[in-house]
Amino acid sequence: MTFIISLLIFIVINIGYTSLANENDVVSQEIKETKEIERTNVIDETKETNIEKTDVDEAVKEKQKEELANTINDIWEIEIPIISLKAPISEGTSQEVMSKFVGHFQDTSIWEGNVGLAAHNRGYPVNYFERLKELKQGDEIIYKTCYGEKIYNVNLITVINDSDWSYLKNSNENIITLITCVENEPKLRRCIQARERKN
Repeated sequence: MTFIISLLIFIVINIGYTSLANENDVVSQEIKETKEIERTNVIDETKETNIEKTDVDEAVKEKQKEELANTINDIWEIEIPIISLKAPISEGTSQEVMSKFVGHFQDTSIWEGNVGLAAHNRGYPVNYFERLKELKQGDEIIYKTCYGEKIYNVNLITVINDSDWSYLKNSNENIITLITCVENEPKLRRCIQARERKN
């Protein structure tokens, strides 16, 4: 009888331990799952933060570029006193740009080197270069940007093919290149170059 009672007590204790062990396993598993969820959430939040940071960085860069462009446009102009020209300049040489401004060839310099500009000379709402053909050697061209002002003197007057881009290549000296159409010659362009005046 004592043996049976002892056996029953042993069985009850083992069942208790087994149940407790199972509960501990369940709790351990829940803790692991909770930690994994927390870790995943932290990783996701970090990714989102990095994505947001990248978006912010790009937005800041775009804003800075826009502000620089606006600053340049505020004080970006060409003046040629001998032909009574004073005109605003804007980036690009599209029809949209050149219907309001003298256009700047995007692949050329804005300040140092070769500054390339283009404008219409007739038949459009604005024809800033309509009197460009009147320029002569030594005539003065004044160029203004937010960086300052340069004064150039004409040293080259020529007519080129519409596919000749060699006059817009970068230069070690500061020059300005003005290009416009030639009347009734759709495949030709008038090209004026001037060197910066040395003080």
